[in-house]
Amino acid sequence: MFGAGHVNSGNRHTRRLLRIRGLALAGLLAATAACGGGGGDGGTDAADGNGGDRSASPSRSAQPAGGGALTEAALEAVAFTDGERIGPYTAREPDFAPLGEDYTADPARCQPLVSLAAGATAHDPAAEVHREADVADEPAGIGVLVQLRSYAGDGAAAVMKDLAGAGDACAGGYTEVRVLVRARVLKAERVEAPAIGDEAEAFRLTVLDVKDDLKLYEYLTVVRSGTVTLSFRADFLGTKDIGAVPPEIIDAQWKKFSAVHAGGA
Repeated sequence: MFGAGHVNSGNRHTRRLLRIRGLALAGLLAATAACGGGGGDGGTDAADGNGGDRSASPSRSAQPAGGGALTEAALEAVAFTDGERIGPYTAREPDFAPLGEDYTADPARCQPLVSLAAGATAHDPAAEVHREADVADEPAGIGVLVQLRSYAGDGAAAVMKDLAGAGDACAGGYTEVRVLVRARVLKAERVEAPAIGDEAEAFRLTVLDVKDDLKLYEYLTVVRSGTVTLSFRADFLGTKDIGAVPPEIIDAQWKKFSAVHAGGA
């Protein structure tokens, strides 16, 4: 679990997910996360063919991954370090993988917009690392989830194709399912993606809060470089539209990654 220096960050991330993701019970989230996200009935909509087998989690070992995929150790080496400062933001390593395989979508073809965890597409990541970044003295400010995933073969390119397809099919909205709670996403709009990597997709998501009376905004940007995807999800604990994933977060993570894996992974 979190050390003393991480408790506030973990609680803030949990509160953000409770509000943005339509969760009503913080204890339910904490209990599920502590068990590795393997329980619950959040996979209800995964049975129509897009979800696949959600029982297997990506490897957490540092052993070489197959098919040209980077190992977890290689991803860790280029990820933000715990406590690293990026402008006003501080990066931290969460104590569990956020937005795991128990976050699903209805219809299931919208799943890549909800999470790219194992089972989201036909191509599961061979390795992944997770970071979150926020402003330490602004508990209700902007928070960014940064996730690096590597894939075997052409898996990363296939995942980007599925993400683009989800953006087209689900532009008019979808429902996100998390254990016993459903959250309504009203729109998934394409926005300008950064001109980095081999390809990139970016979306503005309009979400109804728990009481269905306030519109909240979330931004998702995913960049592919070779066999790796770099995912950035930003939100604000309130009705303010932040306009984009903070560019300094994307730029800093891309520089760290590309300095080691220039020209693709």
